[in-house]
Amino acid sequence: MSHKPIVCYGEMESPLGPLTVVSTNEGICKLQFGSVEETLPSIKAWAKKHFLKIEVGNDETILQDVYSQLNEYFIGEREQFDIPIDLYGTPFQQKVWNSLRSIEYAETNSYKEVAQAIGAPKAVRAIGSANNKNPVPIIIPCHRVIGSNGALVGYGGGLSKKEYLLQLEKNNAARLTS
Repeated sequence: MSHKPIVCYGEMESPLGPLTVVSTNEGICKLQFGSVEETLPSIKAWAKKHFLKIEVGNDETILQDVYSQLNEYFIGEREQFDIPIDLYGTPFQQKVWNSLRSIEYAETNSYKEVAQAIGAPKAVRAIGSANNKNPVPIIIPCHRVIGSNGALVGYGGGLSKKEYLLQLEKNNAARLTS
C-alpha cells in the first residue's frame, strides 16, 4: 500500500478577501481565493487527482510561515517568497511556473516573453493555460503576466485581483525607491 502525502489547510484574511492555503509536509501546494468553506470541494477534488490525503485535524502551525510572508507581501515588506513549495503539475506546467518566479517584483512579462524564456516561442496559448493552472498564485506571480499589447488579460482570481496585485507592487516599489 502506497503512502499518500498528507495535506493540511487553513484560511487567512487578506486585502483580497479570504485565502485558503494548502500545504503538504514539503511546502505550500495550493492557494485559492475564497474561504475554506467555498474552496474545500475543489481542494478535495484536486487532492484526489494528485493522490493526496486531506488531514482532518488541520494543524495550521505548518501554515504560519505562509501566512506571515503573505501578510508581509500585502503590507509592502516582502518582494519575494522564500517558503518551500510543493508543486503538482505536468513537466511543462512546472517549467512555466518556475519561469514566472523570475519575473521581478513590480515588473510584467507578456505571455510571449514567458514562452520565449522557456524556449517554446510558439507556445503562447499553452503558457496561458499553464498560467491559469498555477496552484499558488501570488507566491508564483502569474499576475505579472500580461498581454503583448500591455492589456491585463486572464487571471484565475479575476482581473480585479490581478489589477490590485500589480498596483500594490507598483505603489510599494515606488515607495521603496523614493
